Amino acid sequence: MRISQKLEYACRALAQLAKRHDGRTITRLEALAQREAISGNFLVQILNDLRRSGLVASRRGKAGGYLLAKAPSEITLAAVADAVDITLLPNSVSADGESGPAVQLVWQAVSDQLRQQLESITLDQLTQSPGEPMFYI
Repeated sequence: MRISQKLEYACRALAQLAKRHDGRTITRLEALAQREAISGNFLVQILNDLRRSGLVASRRGKAGGYLLAKAPSEITLAAVADAVDITLLPNSVSADGESGPAVQLVWQAVSDQLRQQLESITLDQLTQSPGEPMFYI
């Protein structure tokens, strides 16, 4: 499965914000970019998409930066994908031809299972240490 760089970076940035989430602590763009080795220019575009989707909030000014708009337990990977990579989850398989409907049904089932799995994984699970199991398939 191919995950876009934009979605990967969004997950990494949100995991950083989730680690510091207390509803008040603001993280500067430069700190996020440095911690996750992401270009600041690309990261600001991603954070703007996440802000428009209501997943992060931003503060302007010298002491400005970003913070989660919701608790990490309320933000799913499906919401992140919907915010930054709208092509990941929709099924785009045609039902044309004799075999088209059967093929479309199979890919729709795969798409539905992926969405269900992404809806079950939250940001707080991303912040667990690597040795701990995040989820079960």
